[in-house]
Amino acid sequence: MLEVKNVSVEFVSGDNILAVDDMSLQLKDGSKTAIIGETGSGKSVLMLAMIRLLPSNARISGEILLDGENILDMDKKRLRQVRGGIISYVPQGGGNSMNPLLKVGFQIGEPLMEHRKASKKEAVAEGERLLRKFHVDEGGGKASDYPHTFSGGMRQRAMVAMGISAGARFVLADEPTKGLDTGRIALVEDTFKQLKKETLLCVTHDMNFAAGISEELCVMYAAQQLEYGRTQEVISNPLHPYTRDMLNAMPENGMKYVDVGFAPSHDSYLNRDMGCRYRDRCRDCTAACEKMPPVTDIKGHKVRCWKYVT
Repeated sequence: MLEVKNVSVEFVSGDNILAVDDMSLQLKDGSKTAIIGETGSGKSVLMLAMIRLLPSNARISGEILLDGENILDMDKKRLRQVRGGIISYVPQGGGNSMNPLLKVGFQIGEPLMEHRKASKKEAVAEGERLLRKFHVDEGGGKASDYPHTFSGGMRQRAMVAMGISAGARFVLADEPTKGLDTGRIALVEDTFKQLKKETLLCVTHDMNFAAGISEELCVMYAAQQLEYGRTQEVISNPLHPYTRDMLNAMPENGMKYVDVGFAPSHDSYLNRDMGCRYRDRCRDCTAACEKMPPVTDIKGHKVRCWKYVT
């Protein structure tokens, strides 16, 4: 199990910025979880904190436990074993992070050489197999091509294949559909649905994509977790006004939401007396919202809102 317990991330440089504030997630083996929220909410920072890929001015507090072992306490040797071998990270950008000078099949299988001491021949063979598995190379031969010959959707699926080639148990995917059209998004969604035994954590802006690939949904806003529960429960019965407003803003729901303000600035999050961070945009705001609401657990459906505090 991979567990995030009360994790906060603060960037220290000039004016300190709180990018993640008291986040908790529990990723059980085989589970599929999506984090959704607008740009700047802290989604990607949280994911990078989980594998300690943030810059040196980031201060991470709390615990990130891999089967009880705190990743934040690991030395470099242990971290190298964990990254790619146990936890894989699929960066955003439509697979643009692939090395343009190396053939795709070799790049997919390369983690096998690093973590499982496989030969180059074995690594390339696994790359070919995974390309077929994810319907990138039905006829054969694509493994010998270079990344520039692949479409954005094909590269993204190749990146997922690279992430699991060494047998990683946990896959962290950051905005895997960014910049892709509807057809290619559907292919990426199909790729994630083929991850059966792997534990998936996916950051996305796309509510429909999140609904298609996840069993649990975490809604982030202004560095905080505002709602967390079973995906279909959160979508069909949103408790937090922000989740409700996001759903109302979707085209298929008539784009009924009209924005009434902006998220507070990141440098204000360190002020613990600022109250609910959504209150300036919330139609349900009351005097109670001048104080920070606690997280309330309603039969496993968690929400940070005064409406549910008894």
